[in-house]
Amino acid sequence: MGSIKKLDLVIKSDAIFSKEDYGKPISEQLSTILRRNVTKNDYANIASRVNVSFSTIRDVVYRTNSLTKTNAKAISLLIHTAFENSIALKLQADGDILFLDGLLKI
Repeated sequence: MGSIKKLDLVIKSDAIFSKEDYGKPISEQLSTILRRNVTKNDYANIASRVNVSFSTIRDVVYRTNSLTKTNAKAISLLIHTAFENSIALKLQADGDILFLDGLLKI
């Protein structure tokens, strides 16, 4: 997880967010999904990459700060990271299920 460190990934936040999204908190659903699928290390890595503070990113994710053009790039990268992490967790869970199912059938 956290493979964006190795890539020079370009995420177009304008394609993810519309004008109406700026100046208000992100949706509750996006907040929940990000909190479930992103680690503190992911926050820190993205914060240093886009020069937005860790606390600003955290506050946007927890909906105590509004989305702005400045922090939208960080949130867009978090969305990408959450997507990657959720796929990795699903693959891991699928493998665990197969292993445990084999044990239970003995």
